[in-house]
Amino acid sequence: VGCDRSKNLVDICGEKNLEAFVCDALSVPMRSGSCDACISIAVIHHFSTTERRLATIRELVRLLRPGGTALIYVWAMEQEYKNQKSKYLKEKNGSKDKEEEINTGMAQRPLSDQLPDSSSQDSVCSERLLSDPKDKGCDAKPIADSALPIHTNRTSFHSQDLLVPWHLKGGPKKKRESMDTGLFPVGSKESQELSPVFHRYYHVFCEGELEAVCRSLDCVRVQRSYYDQGNWCVVLEKL
Repeated sequence: VGCDRSKNLVDICGEKNLEAFVCDALSVPMRSGSCDACISIAVIHHFSTTERRLATIRELVRLLRPGGTALIYVWAMEQEYKNQKSKYLKEKNGSKDKEEEINTGMAQRPLSDQLPDSSSQDSVCSERLLSDPKDKGCDAKPIADSALPIHTNRTSFHSQDLLVPWHLKGGPKKKRESMDTGLFPVGSKESQELSPVFHRYYHVFCEGELEAVCRSLDCVRVQRSYYDQGNWCVVLEKL
């Protein structure tokens, strides 16, 4: 059984005869202890506070039976780990067509329209559940301005809390059929009307942060914590 905030995505599941329903990850309308296993892929990094991220994990655990397991994936601050670049960074040099494909099922597929780079701003570190000063990537100074920086796609992160540009390809069907998008320069008003850009909030996790949030719940045991292609991942068990 699947659930998603997006009705359009749930409708696609229905067309494929898959069981899915619309709901909020903070309040899933299912009985407590009714699931053997749960997965949360590329969801929790969209919640904007520590409290909401913790509440989402607590709700995920509520659904599990005792002994049940959950797998959680969130986007990592560290897109270069152990001297290896993530797939997200490697695809920067790929073809434009490949970069502009939207795959809503992957954590690492924000679209590659290059908006103004905010890397000159000081990084913003989120409220942390970790107290270890050795954590790398989270020692930046907060900025005085409360505005969130806009990320330049296919580049390393310079802030934990940011907006990632998503480019909706095509625009209205009639416009797609009647107009040649190649006539308009990138960034022009006409181009933006055909391919509007939206900004989506992300909180990217530092090493150990997701595991620490999970360990703050006394009803779970972290079985495994690992890095996978630009994501931090945790497998936990309900006690």
